[in-house]
Amino acid sequence: MKKKAEFLPATQKQIAYARSLALRNQTLLPEEIQHDRRALSSWIEAQAKLKPMYSGDTAGDGRPTSKQVAFAEKLARIKRRSIPGECFRDKGLMSRWIDGNR
Repeated sequence: MKKKAEFLPATQKQIAYARSLALRNQTLLPEEIQHDRRALSSWIEAQAKLKPMYSGDTAGDGRPTSKQVAFAEKLARIKRRSIPGECFRDKGLMSRWIDGNR
């Protein structure tokens, strides 16, 4: 006869911390793991290692910095080109646009 795996419920502290990580990383906290201490612990460990999606400033949330935007606008005036709208929402796209229009 196989012994049934021990099941321990997640603590309130674990659930609160997991919710804050889910918010920080802009991800969903699966309902099914919120009841199992070990599963939730593993999820927390993986999420804690991720780089935050939002840190409270425009430099950390993926949007271009004000210096990037100012430089891109200067290049756009000189080259008489417009900056695509999606570049204002993504730092990497803005960087590529700047590199391609120097």
